Amino acid sequence: MLKEFQFSLSVILLFSCGFLYQLTLRPRCLFSCLSSFKFQQDPEALLSHRRGIVFVETSERMEPPSLVCCAVESAAKIYPEQPVVFFMKGLNTSTQLPSNSSYPAFSLLSAMDNVFLLPLDMKKLFEDTPLYSWYTRINSSAERHWFHVSSDASRLAIIWKYGGVYMDTDVISIRPIPEENFLAAQSSRYSSNGVFGFLPHHPFLWGCMENFVEHYNSYIWGNQGPNLMTRMLRLWCKLEDFQGLNDLRCLNLSFLHPQRFYPISYPEWRRYYDVWDIDPSFNNSYALHLWNFMNHEGKTVVRGSNTLVENLYRKYCPRTYRELV
Repeated sequence: MLKEFQFSLSVILLFSCGFLYQLTLRPRCLFSCLSSFKFQQDPEALLSHRRGIVFVETSERMEPPSLVCCAVESAAKIYPEQPVVFFMKGLNTSTQLPSNSSYPAFSLLSAMDNVFLLPLDMKKLFEDTPLYSWYTRINSSAERHWFHVSSDASRLAIIWKYGGVYMDTDVISIRPIPEENFLAAQSSRYSSNGVFGFLPHHPFLWGCMENFVEHYNSYIWGNQGPNLMTRMLRLWCKLEDFQGLNDLRCLNLSFLHPQRFYPISYPEWRRYYDVWDIDPSFNNSYALHLWNFMNHEGKTVVRGSNTLVENLYRKYCPRTYRELV
């Protein structure tokens, strides 16, 4: 009996080794053949039954910088039982998936159990929404801030269709968000659109998409983003100043205090790249927006610098820190 078991085990090992050997003979197949199923998931199947975390990339970039990887990894770490879905415009069903050595960040993300990298097909995404007529008549090459405007539109449609939490790719998650329907205040009476969450088919987001089309102007920075959210919030609620650290609530919508995501405001964004005597605890925050759009100086995480951002990487995205910094 023992000899039969040993023989069966040997046969299984032999076939396994042969399979892996055949994969290595095919260029760039070891990565793509073993991981391709993660790129063929249906977003509705992934997101409709489990509250997911959503990121969006509207450029053709296939190799995310380390801050993007940190944002996605931190979300996967904080929400281990939920799908973390990264929609990428550069990815499509015919894309030849990159090899590990050529695209280490892409490979790092795709290896995470609850991270899914999906194609961003805007025309298909906008079907059955107010954004479809706008998208099919717009000349994207003539639009200002197109990457940002198309991202503003995509995040509205994704969360309206599937529900979940949208985050910008420079937001590091540090603890779970307990709210279902919420907007994040950037400052008193002013909403961001860098983080928000809703249940599927929430009427607030449908109104946002209608307002997006009705008041479309790509020449005004933020007109389709934080300005849009603030316009709609003022129609939805009577905005007041925050009292202490308390959030505001209106109907079935929460307007979360700036400390929840913006404890360091955008004029002070460089403080993330400073060395602090004592690192802040961020006890009142769910995630941290690092204001990467402001970073025209190209500041990065430097290993051994003991800056605040380096310490955030080490704590909340250790794989990114270990492999990409």
